[in-house]
Amino acid sequence: MRLAGHKIAILMESDFYEPEILYYQHRFPEEGAEVHFLSRMWGQDEITFQGHEHRMPFVVTESFEDVDEFALKEFSAVIVPSGMVSDRLRYTEDPAELPPAARFLRRAFQDPAIVKGIICHGMWLTAPLPHLIRGRRAVVHNNLLGDLRNMGGLYVDEDVVVDGDLVTARTGAHCHVFARTLIEQMAQRDRGTRRVAAGGVR
Repeated sequence: MRLAGHKIAILMESDFYEPEILYYQHRFPEEGAEVHFLSRMWGQDEITFQGHEHRMPFVVTESFEDVDEFALKEFSAVIVPSGMVSDRLRYTEDPAELPPAARFLRRAFQDPAIVKGIICHGMWLTAPLPHLIRGRRAVVHNNLLGDLRNMGGLYVDEDVVVDGDLVTARTGAHCHVFARTLIEQMAQRDRGTRRVAAGGVR
């Protein structure tokens, strides 16, 4: 199991793409990773979100607002999924303040050891923080081409694009190749860490 001991955070809200979320729920644990679905809990112990296609219920009990700097470092990857999740998460009560989810994502981007995975419409969550994407190679859903370019991102016409610690994918239907790429990226980082620990890198 290539990802034994790894933890992966997946942001959640209603109008998620059911096949994608169900795939992650099973695929990452197959590699030994622990998956945590995080959302803004609004003071509640649990929230049941509904899927976009079939209104499938999905219960979330963990808040990204409870993840402090120490806890964030325990995650090997943070994923912003497709569907309308990112649009719902970028809500802020105060227009002068960043949405809490955007603040969480900014913290993840500040740590290059964490792989950031953004798929399809997930790129919406970076709109309040365009500097995170400026100058970086990425792919998005065709509907978001203007958004990506307005943020200064460099569009690459491929299903999955890797730019350092950022992995992007075109649509939720590409979740399988997206997940495989994330798994490979985390496994590569593991191998690099082991080589350094063994003194194999000069």
